[in-house]
Amino acid sequence: MQIGELSRRTGVSIRMLRYYEAEKLISPARRASGYRDYSTEDERIVQAVRTLSEAGLKLDFIRRFLPCLRSEGPILHPCPELMAAMEREMQALEERINGFRQSRDMLGSYYEEMRAHA
Repeated sequence: MQIGELSRRTGVSIRMLRYYEAEKLISPARRASGYRDYSTEDERIVQAVRTLSEAGLKLDFIRRFLPCLRSEGPILHPCPELMAAMEREMQALEERINGFRQSRDMLGSYYEEMRAHA
């Protein structure tokens, strides 16, 4: 598929897809005409990178997991430093999730109170 189709399917801008390519997160084949030819694997990787990025993970961290993103399951045998980094990221995500839950609960409480007085 061409870059416009990949952008449409993933919701990631063409500019960001080119950035992902420059950062070696994806590497499309080239047609004889020179056009990039993205695969369904590229689509899957872009969606995973987008999801992880939206969760607050940085591309340098995500890049370390590309072998896992390209397979059906974990294929890394990470060193202790990578395992520690994973634990820190999971803890940070858990803290963000808890913050979102608290915000949702607070808004819900105010909403219910306002509805009761309307």
